Amino acid sequence: MPYADIDTIFLDVGNTLISIDFDRVAEELAARKFLCAPEALRRAEAAARPGYSERVFVTGVRPDRSLFHSYLFAILEQVKSLTLTPTQIDELVTESGPILRPEGRASVLWRMVMPGVPEALARMQRQGLTLAVVSNSDGTCAQSLEAAGLLHYLNFVIDSADVGVEKPDPRIFGIALARCGANPRRTLYVGDLYHADVVGARGAGLHALLLDPYGDWPQMDCERATDLTEVAERVARNSPSRP
Repeated sequence: MPYADIDTIFLDVGNTLISIDFDRVAEELAARKFLCAPEALRRAEAAARPGYSERVFVTGVRPDRSLFHSYLFAILEQVKSLTLTPTQIDELVTESGPILRPEGRASVLWRMVMPGVPEALARMQRQGLTLAVVSNSDGTCAQSLEAAGLLHYLNFVIDSADVGVEKPDPRIFGIALARCGANPRRTLYVGDLYHADVVGARGAGLHALLLDPYGDWPQMDCERATDLTEVAERVARNSPSRP
């Protein structure tokens, strides 16, 4: 990764800057007599990413199930304390999913700033980097970022619902590049799903980095980092002229 040449960083939002409210999910499960600690859900979410990425962007999900349904199903599949059959998980997600994330209101659930993110964004901002979000969302991405106190770190936000194209289609990255006049070879995209983020960014000629906090992904053909703090540190370490 040519960190010293990078002058623009595009970022995913979900599980890169903001996570779902795991406390809220645990409360909803407990109301249905399924006890699961928020931390167990957080760990399960990370473990679910490789399978979810493959299922959504390669093999395909059931046409009668939303992406959020598939996402929550994938998380609950990974929770060891929930000894449920796939049918039972599906029924649980069908009941609780619309309550946790009402249609068109992703910001209700996606609202927890991930550890170290404000500090990492501030550090990269001080380094003079152009920072922007490129996210598959439902039109509420900027709202979620503003509510989380992160919007002021960003030069702009590209929400797939607003531009009519979503990752991994390279056109959404092209829209972002055109917006700020960035050179793709000097631009890094950071995200958490290989088939959407890495494949999509590379299709537009960008460098790409996969966030993998616990080492759940198998051997991949891309650079990985634990979190955004590590990304900011790598950029700073390899660009000594930056503050």
